[in-house]
Amino acid sequence: MTEIFGIILIEGLIYGIMALGVFISFRILDFPDLTVDGSFPMGAAVMAACLLADIPYVAAFALTFIAGSLAGMTTAVFHNKLKIPGLLAGILTMTILYSINLRIQNFSPNISFLKVETLFDSVHDMMKGVMGSTWSVLLLLVAVTFVLKTLLDLFFHTDMGLTLGAMGDNEQMVIAQGVNPRVMKMIGIGVSNGLVAISGAFAAQYQGQADVNLGRGIVVMGLASVMIGEFLIKSNRISLLTLRVLLGSIAFRGIMFLARNLTFLNLKPSDLQLIYGLSIVLLLLVTGRKQKKNKRSV
Repeated sequence: MTEIFGIILIEGLIYGIMALGVFISFRILDFPDLTVDGSFPMGAAVMAACLLADIPYVAAFALTFIAGSLAGMTTAVFHNKLKIPGLLAGILTMTILYSINLRIQNFSPNISFLKVETLFDSVHDMMKGVMGSTWSVLLLLVAVTFVLKTLLDLFFHTDMGLTLGAMGDNEQMVIAQGVNPRVMKMIGIGVSNGLVAISGAFAAQYQGQADVNLGRGIVVMGLASVMIGEFLIKSNRISLLTLRVLLGSIAFRGIMFLARNLTFLNLKPSDLQLIYGLSIVLLLLVTGRKQKKNKRSV
């Protein structure tokens, strides 16, 4: 039972980093960014290429973040310069990234890490005799997500971070302050997809393979995590907003685990996308009813 709990926490934290990226684009910037479905497997592809080339882990994760950020910035350029609607711009980038990801993986749709030492393997070897592989991986991910969350919280306390937050609520006010919203949007979507790519790199190492289809439906998972987190904690403080995204991701993985193991439902792995979609529909229904109830009480 404790092993299962550890696995849920691991998956929750890995995909929680992706959910933080989705939170920035969808909640902070109010930008419907579907680039995520392409930048997630891009992170996996870049990490696979780096591991095969014996590039150190720190440099590999830096390259992963840069690649994801460039993908997000491409969407912002499509939207800002070519006047393509945000939703379509994200879909276009996601489509383009499929071919780019295949090139990064040397035209192989799948790269196995069975013969390559991953960061998780290194940590497991280091902690051998002290704790099991599940808990050593969990310890690493707790440290990584804590650092990323802290950096994100500090960023949103800077002038640039505060401007990003204000732009999602009232873009005209930001323009009136002499700030270029296009530049801010590019930075925000870039950071968002950089985080998503890092999440993809961790997910690939955890699953033992990088696959070009790894990102299918990933944005739905991110949205579900963000929305579940909003049910758990009510606050406007950025430190709690990022915390609830991570908690929402862990809760979402727990719900998915339960759904997969309810034998009377006879669910198959191929039913996961159905569960993800229905979860979002259910959350939207509950959110809508709650908002109506609040309006009536006012």
